[in-house]
Amino acid sequence: MVVRLNNLFKYMKKLGTRTIICKQCKKEYTYNRSIRNGASATICNICRVSNRRREIKRLAVEYKGGKCSICGYNKCIDALDFHHINPFEKEFSISHDGYTKSFDKVKVELDKCILVCSNCHRELHSIK
Repeated sequence: MVVRLNNLFKYMKKLGTRTIICKQCKKEYTYNRSIRNGASATICNICRVSNRRREIKRLAVEYKGGKCSICGYNKCIDALDFHHINPFEKEFSISHDGYTKSFDKVKVELDKCILVCSNCHRELHSIK
């Protein structure tokens, strides 16, 4: 068994594949220098995507004024939502699909929205 593992590690090293511990989440992941699959040599792909999504949301909140347009809440970015004024003009949902698109495309969609806190957002939907 030990010989097989040594052969596997030699083969992985030959391919440029290594097992690395993510500096952010501390989980092991396989990094292949030739394929990459989005992962880097320091953080795993899951953390990299999460970081990008957080950054896009931060930029989007900043673009829309940084606070709830109804009550002025601005304490926690996670409690702020984007509400489409006219749902029929909605091309994509910012919270689901928007974080994978370029920020220029997100800006076009943000222009169709208002920034509201979670409480105000729930109230807007309950009025309808």
